Amino acid sequence: MNLRDEILAEHSKQQTAKIVDWVGDDPERFAELMRLFLGDVYRITQRAGWPLSNCVEKYPDLIKPYFAKLLKQLERDDVHNAVRRNVVRILQFVEIPKRYSGRVFDICYSLLDNPSETVAVRCFSLSVAANLAKDSPELLDELRLIATKYPQVATPGFRSRARRVLGV
Repeated sequence: MNLRDEILAEHSKQQTAKIVDWVGDDPERFAELMRLFLGDVYRITQRAGWPLSNCVEKYPDLIKPYFAKLLKQLERDDVHNAVRRNVVRILQFVEIPKRYSGRVFDICYSLLDNPSETVAVRCFSLSVAANLAKDSPELLDELRLIATKYPQVATPGFRSRARRVLGV
């Protein structure tokens, strides 16, 4: 399979499933998908995100070698929203290594504290940050405060996520 061509051929649930099945739990095929996702061609990066997150959901260990690269993508201001959305979505499905947990929490907190960020990115960021803070009542209190800070952009979906994750 020419993965680049398949990503560009169609952006659909069926095509995503086809790519995920092809990648499977193969680290080399996953590396190729990751290379396309981290590339600089907007359309390819955007379309590679969906199969990438589905692969990680099925095979979470595949993402381990790429944590540092993914976090760099989240910290960039010039990446497309699809990149941030898919990276934060991925982080919901994996155990974040201790050495990255503080950095991930800070990034997610910043995304959550940005009222102009998309709802999906804010929702996923809330889930990731809450997972990291689950053993720290102080951090959970901070998340509760920030989750209610911008009522003007709190969509029903965001409020539902906040209730489910934080009980607010």
